[in-house]
Amino acid sequence: MLGMDNRATRASKAKMNKGFLKNLKDISVLVVHPQDRDGAFLVEHLERMGCTVEARWPVPDTLSGNVDIAFVAVDREHHATLKPYLKKLEDAGAAIIAVVDYENPATLQLVFDINALSVIGKPVRAFGLLTNLMVSHKLLTERRGLEAKLRRLEKRLVSQKNISAAIMLMMQMRQISEQDAYALLREQAMSRRTSIEKVAGSLIEANDLLNFRKPAK
Repeated sequence: MLGMDNRATRASKAKMNKGFLKNLKDISVLVVHPQDRDGAFLVEHLERMGCTVEARWPVPDTLSGNVDIAFVAVDREHHATLKPYLKKLEDAGAAIIAVVDYENPATLQLVFDINALSVIGKPVRAFGLLTNLMVSHKLLTERRGLEAKLRRLEKRLVSQKNISAAIMLMMQMRQISEQDAYALLREQAMSRRTSIEKVAGSLIEANDLLNFRKPAK
């Protein structure tokens, strides 16, 4: 029994490691760092870990493609150039890991300015690199999930507003109750095999067209 338990444990660990390595291969990494020893080591080690890595320096003007994680050299010399580019990265949904050579209030302020999810120090070492990468990726995944949920909620809110507006229109046009107006909208949606939100939107658009007035000259 003990031998079977050991084999099951090893098989479970092997499966977890395989999934873990697959996750690393799916991560697109950008390294924005001077082409020095730290920059070269960072790129080499990330590639050895299995990540898809792109190195860019000097700081580019535009994004080159999809980026999940960006390792970025943070210092006062390049901060003014970096900040607009990092804003583009953040807007594109990437997570930023700051690479710093000092730990002081000024450096921390730079890190806060770029909304970094994690920080690694110089000289860059292998130890801690994987942990920072995976923690940042986990936070990024959670953030993307929350953003997607927010978009769905906003879309649902707009739909509810449209339905309410359509019900009011039906009540005014047909002199019926709110309950009857909703039932009529629902009936139209079922007969057309579409959603009640689409029927409400069509009704609002038609009403806007009928009530359109040319601006006075």
